[in-house]
Amino acid sequence: YSRRPLDLHMISQLLWSAQGITGAAGEKRAAPSAGMTYPLKVYVLAGSQHDELQGFYLYHPSGHKLEKLMSGDLRKELSKAALGQDVIKNAPVNFLITGTYERTSRRYKSHGKKYVHMEAGHAAQNMYLQCESLGLGTVVVGAFYAEDINEQLGLASGEQPLYILPVGFPAD
Repeated sequence: YSRRPLDLHMISQLLWSAQGITGAAGEKRAAPSAGMTYPLKVYVLAGSQHDELQGFYLYHPSGHKLEKLMSGDLRKELSKAALGQDVIKNAPVNFLITGTYERTSRRYKSHGKKYVHMEAGHAAQNMYLQCESLGLGTVVVGAFYAEDINEQLGLASGEQPLYILPVGFPAD
């Protein structure tokens, strides 16, 4: 990736494509969800290229808002948890998709975990398509130590990291 930062509009569009509200009553999202259980959360880790946005954020689909959870550039730590993959450390922004299996398993029992994984795939695919339309590059990273990510980022109990999507402009 180049070191060029993404603008806020691009980050906003990527978040919306993953979990944004699409229904007039606020009950539907951009990615389908089994029984509308919506077990996913999307986080943003913005690197040092983003002076005003640098840090770790949770996306709230309701209101299309970001909540700052931590300050600082956490890409190096995230990269370590992902087997040292440089793509994470070098991307200006990383998106982390997590899921809470229990939200869907309450309704769908043993099928719940499968449905959460399917929903994460839908959200990631939407982000891929949005990246393409914005002239950005991404790759889905699934090789990581979930426990390390949970510990470093202070994720809630029962919340499972599913994907990391490093995003940036292709290198010149």
